[in-house]
Amino acid sequence: MEYLDFELPIKELEEQLGKCLIIGQESDVDVTNTCKQINKKLEETKRHIYKNLTAWQRVQLSRHPSRPYTMDHVRALCGDTFLELFGDRGFKDDKAMIGGLGKIDGQSFMIVGQQKGFNTKTRQFRNFGMANPEGYRKALRLMKMAEKFGIPVLTLIDTPGAYPGLEAEERGQGEAIARNIFEMIRLKVPIITVIVGEGASGGALGIGVGDKVYMMENTWYSVISPESCSSILWKSWEYKEQAAEALKLTSADMKKQKLVDDIIPEPLGGAHYDRETAFKTVEQYIMKGFNELKDLSTEELIAQRMDKYCKMGEYKE
Repeated sequence: MEYLDFELPIKELEEQLGKCLIIGQESDVDVTNTCKQINKKLEETKRHIYKNLTAWQRVQLSRHPSRPYTMDHVRALCGDTFLELFGDRGFKDDKAMIGGLGKIDGQSFMIVGQQKGFNTKTRQFRNFGMANPEGYRKALRLMKMAEKFGIPVLTLIDTPGAYPGLEAEERGQGEAIARNIFEMIRLKVPIITVIVGEGASGGALGIGVGDKVYMMENTWYSVISPESCSSILWKSWEYKEQAAEALKLTSADMKKQKLVDDIIPEPLGGAHYDRETAFKTVEQYIMKGFNELKDLSTEELIAQRMDKYCKMGEYKE
């Protein structure tokens, strides 16, 4: 297990507990009471830390190297029913954007999402989860295919942003994202969106228009990352914690602003502490959202989606 800086007190207690258990196994000393005391202190420390997380600490948790990525969720949700589909039929296949057909609880879904890597080689292969224009065009192709066959769409968001390279701009990065938003607003099938990690900028919005938008508890969703915001406003990354607070990017902030529909609770410590529970909870929310949408007519579905997004940003002076 890798620990973040604010998790070091937990690391120390877990190491003490481990040493205590080893002493008990290798000697005749009764360490039962000592282990119980350490374990009690460990649980209290975990609750104190994870119930009082700052916005920046939630950003750190969303990037935890042990956190489940999009393909981990897909495998857990679909098992061996997932059939990956490739290519945008225009330029090439983008490995940062995955998509395909799969069954969740017996219901077919067209699943689209960004995939990060878990080590240096796979991070380069997946371009760190930053999709190029062909990735967004591939996502749109799959969503239009789902529309043709009446299959609901599930999008899983986990990206530090769309790829900002020169070649991406030359191939129309902005147009590709804008086209996806335009087409998703009027897609004739239910769209369920789950933010499972980072939800940064237009890179997230390119597959983020949904009838139901859920955020996992320790994720973030914003127009810009805290580091980039800090570097623009203060010409330095040193103020990233202050920027994270000001951006109101946590799941609680987004729910309060009515920009997402609900928050998916995570196990204490984050999704990586108990993956199976996290996967099961995500599945429950997906099926709950689908069951609320499946009986709506096409006209009602699109009207409701348009109304939802038109209401965003309204305010009274």
